[in-house]
Amino acid sequence: MYEVIVLKEGYNLDRGKGCQRADGSVTLLKGRHNIIVDTGSPRDKDKILTALKANGMTPENINYVVCTHGHVDHVGNLNLFQEAVHIVSYDICIGDNYVIHDFKSGIPYEIDDFVEVVATPGHTGADVSVLVKTLQHGNVLVSGDLFECEEDLENPELWQENSENCEMQEESRIQMLKYADYIVPGHGTMFKVPDEYKRHLRVMMIGVYQELNFSNIKSSIEYTVLECD
Repeated sequence: MYEVIVLKEGYNLDRGKGCQRADGSVTLLKGRHNIIVDTGSPRDKDKILTALKANGMTPENINYVVCTHGHVDHVGNLNLFQEAVHIVSYDICIGDNYVIHDFKSGIPYEIDDFVEVVATPGHTGADVSVLVKTLQHGNVLVSGDLFECEEDLENPELWQENSENCEMQEESRIQMLKYADYIVPGHGTMFKVPDEYKRHLRVMMIGVYQELNFSNIKSSIEYTVLECD
């Protein structure tokens, strides 16, 4: 099975006035194949090289690179891994050859018996996440921005503000919570999925609407999705 090593922990800080200070997580899956999930921003090059060296590796040792989506803080160092198979959103590239895989139909791409890349759209239209079986943590989901951080389980505004399709992302989140024991989120610390979230998921749908001659009003509706298994 695999070992999950977070090479660089992501973060997202609200700076006010529509500005965020953010960078994505970079994760190494070490096992039968060596896999990098997300490559941070362009300024993370030296951090990644240093972290790989600390784990006895160089970029040439990496067999697969999976980028969960195309935002710059997740794809900034693809060119470090020129010998690897690249999976970026729904694209699979081996050298200059592109492999067709039907992620849109929900078919996982199996790297081996312990690792699969699954479609989890919503944050963008073509997000993927990586499910990996481990001895230490059970089933680990490396989620990209499907899950921003542990706190977004209770505060959906943390992920909905950046979501292209909240309903689609909510469906992807519910599906992945069925399987994941731990989650490496896109912008926070790896966390254990609380047991109650495997049975039901409290969902806060937040919408913004505008009435004539009135300011924008935010309305919240809270409901429970049952039988998540």
